[in-house]
Amino acid sequence: MYLRHTTRRKNGKTHVYWSLVRTVRRGRRVVQETVATLGELDARGRAKARALAEHFGVRRRQRGLFDDPGPSEPVAVLADRIRLERAREFGGAWLGWTLWRALRYDELLERLLPRGREDVSWPLMIAILVIARLCEPSSELYVAEAWYRRSALEDLLGVAAEKVNDDRLYRALDRLLPLKGEMERHVRERYGELFELPYDLLLYDLTAVYFEGEQAGNPLAARGHSPDRRSDCKQVVIALVVTREGMPLGYEIFAGNRTSVTTVEEVVTAMEARHGRAKRIWVMDRGMVSEENLRWLREEGRQYLVGSPRSDLRRFSRELSEERQWDRVREGLEVKLCTGPEGEDTFVLCRSEARRDKERAMHERFARRILGRLESLKRRLEKARKPVERGEVERQVGRILQQNSRAAAKYEIRVQECREYGSGLRLAWTERREWTDWALLSEGAYVLRTNIRDWSPEDLWTTYIQLTDAEAAFRVHKSDLSIRPIHHQREVRVRAHIHVAFLAYTLWKTLEQWQRRAGIGDNPRKILDELKRLQSADVVLPMADGRELRLRCVVHPEQEQKMLLDRLGLDLPRRLRLPQGAKM
Repeated sequence: MYLRHTTRRKNGKTHVYWSLVRTVRRGRRVVQETVATLGELDARGRAKARALAEHFGVRRRQRGLFDDPGPSEPVAVLADRIRLERAREFGGAWLGWTLWRALRYDELLERLLPRGREDVSWPLMIAILVIARLCEPSSELYVAEAWYRRSALEDLLGVAAEKVNDDRLYRALDRLLPLKGEMERHVRERYGELFELPYDLLLYDLTAVYFEGEQAGNPLAARGHSPDRRSDCKQVVIALVVTREGMPLGYEIFAGNRTSVTTVEEVVTAMEARHGRAKRIWVMDRGMVSEENLRWLREEGRQYLVGSPRSDLRRFSRELSEERQWDRVREGLEVKLCTGPEGEDTFVLCRSEARRDKERAMHERFARRILGRLESLKRRLEKARKPVERGEVERQVGRILQQNSRAAAKYEIRVQECREYGSGLRLAWTERREWTDWALLSEGAYVLRTNIRDWSPEDLWTTYIQLTDAEAAFRVHKSDLSIRPIHHQREVRVRAHIHVAFLAYTLWKTLEQWQRRAGIGDNPRKILDELKRLQSADVVLPMADGRELRLRCVVHPEQEQKMLLDRLGLDLPRRLRLPQGAKM
């Protein structure tokens, strides 16, 4: 890893901008990957970063850390016997704990789960589950037997490694689940304090995560449409609600065979019960749209902006063909406002050049496949020496169209009797001209629907595109936080597992916001991976009088890591407090 700089001249002044870059191998290629953009590493930027860190609350004294350099009296040390022991991964766990405390989950859980007769407090066990999910997603057994023992979280939390086992982690899951609603309300309030986020617009989307195992005793587990293409596995559906900045507010869980359109009323009602019924705009994809849902939203006075089914394009074929009244929102994208047939809603026709090129290429590719396989089937029928059943040929044609459904309606295909061939059948097809004409007109076009009256077409389109933040949330849950596959067999544990992933995602998004405001990009995984390389270790100093002095220290960061920490406004502790009774 190294620092790279670029020089720019602006308003008569020269500015030097720095970025943190590392070299990685991808297959046979070696490429340079930017870890973070550090900007101008000047005193003003560092002061701003420290003020930002103060705002996040990371200056609170951390449990188990101390700034005291230790005794100052000189001691005689046997230099040839100095050794290092107990190396631990420090940076990732420390950053996770910093984020946990910045959101003040520690204070909330201590209030909701007061200390009882348990040997280890439940708030600390829950913190271990969530921070592990953020840093190295894995099973509770792996956390207990491997990750926690090699991380420095033991020193940060003061919980001995031998007291962290899978049974205690499972029981912490059971304690966490009843707190779901209270924690969602808390994180919403904390977001408001940290980021001053508006809640006037809520984005709502769904995905499904699959299970390993039969899940015989789990009523939530069922087979349905799998976005992960794991139709062989049972799954559960998750509905997630985020703000316009992509900050998660809450989620609901449904059975794996639940269709998207049936979840709207339940999710909206649950979110309003939790966060109030202030005037908000709901943004949803077309999978959640039905006339019944929209009628219910209108009756309750809610505003919405939704994707409309592709079939609605047919209603606006005349407007699509007209070149008048299109507004250019950005390069390659045009929009047009249209009044719906009933006059209650406004429809926004959108026409994208990039999307048109993509859809046209897909249509051409599938059409070529259909033609190629039809030609092959036609030749087989011509060369066959014995009769072929018509039903078998029709089934083969059906499979060809099913596997290439994007262009299946382009051709009219006929299976005809023919005495000239040994098969007794021949295949013929013609192109449907009306399909081709409609494809040329509609490729790249889609429709939005809203009951908002006073927004411009550009505002409506820009707002709808923010649904990608909800889609990005699911990608992070599945890739970076490894929410699936789910191995738990009981419904309560499945719900608790998903809640742990949700809490880890709130830490993820907090770090992302922190990065953006510090001006170092928006990829938390790169920051976590870089800081994970920071370790702590025990420096054992044998003294001349036969005693040993043990110092639990944090490795001094490299120059690039130090610059990254400076931009985040973080001070890496130099020493850790040894637990009582530790050998000195």
